[in-house]
Amino acid sequence: LSELEALMERMKRLQEDKEDDEASQEEMATRFEKEKKESLLVISGGICAFPVPFSFDDEIVSTDVSRYIEDPGFGYKDFARRGEDHLPTFRAQDYTWENHGFSLVNRLYSDIGHLLDEKFRMVYNLTYNTMATHEDVDTTTLRRALFNYVHCMYGIRYDDYDYGEVNQLLERSLKVYIKTVTCYPERTTKRMYDSYWRQFKHSEKVHVNLLLMEARMQAELLYALRAITRHLT
Repeated sequence: LSELEALMERMKRLQEDKEDDEASQEEMATRFEKEKKESLLVISGGICAFPVPFSFDDEIVSTDVSRYIEDPGFGYKDFARRGEDHLPTFRAQDYTWENHGFSLVNRLYSDIGHLLDEKFRMVYNLTYNTMATHEDVDTTTLRRALFNYVHCMYGIRYDDYDYGEVNQLLERSLKVYIKTVTCYPERTTKRMYDSYWRQFKHSEKVHVNLLLMEARMQAELLYALRAITRHLT
């Protein structure tokens, strides 16, 4: 099977398995913890920690981004240290964008919540119902895996989501790309972009970038707004 056909087959199988047998809450929690710990190993200082058939090291260009920021030392740091047994988890059900963040941000800045919510929904639901040359394809499962994987990297867990789907749908080269774009965008290279979903259209891969950026923004807002809520109460 080609990369595309294999991905579509996995999507179909996941849907069938979900209808036949749903995983227990305990199983889904275990899968989340495993995915969360593995996400810390995907990239370390721009070097792929997984054994992949190519190296990005020689392609990484040293980019001076200091002109765009006030603090030259500002940058992404993993939410937990590698090797820790109990990594912190932000349970989305305890503080959601829809039920908590949206109303608070509207209180702080009138109507901004509506604009942000519209942006999140538009990007998340954007689809041509295609996958490369295939038409009339429901891509919901794939879009959800991309969005939730970014939140997983930030320690955010959705109790009703089976994180086993992430490993089924997102191959290693795509995970490397996701973390690089989300956490170290200045290190992204064309080779990394070309390394995943080779048969997909550029518009579909651009949509991946949009999903990653909106997922990161929502994750950051959830942490910030939760902290503000705790301060106010």
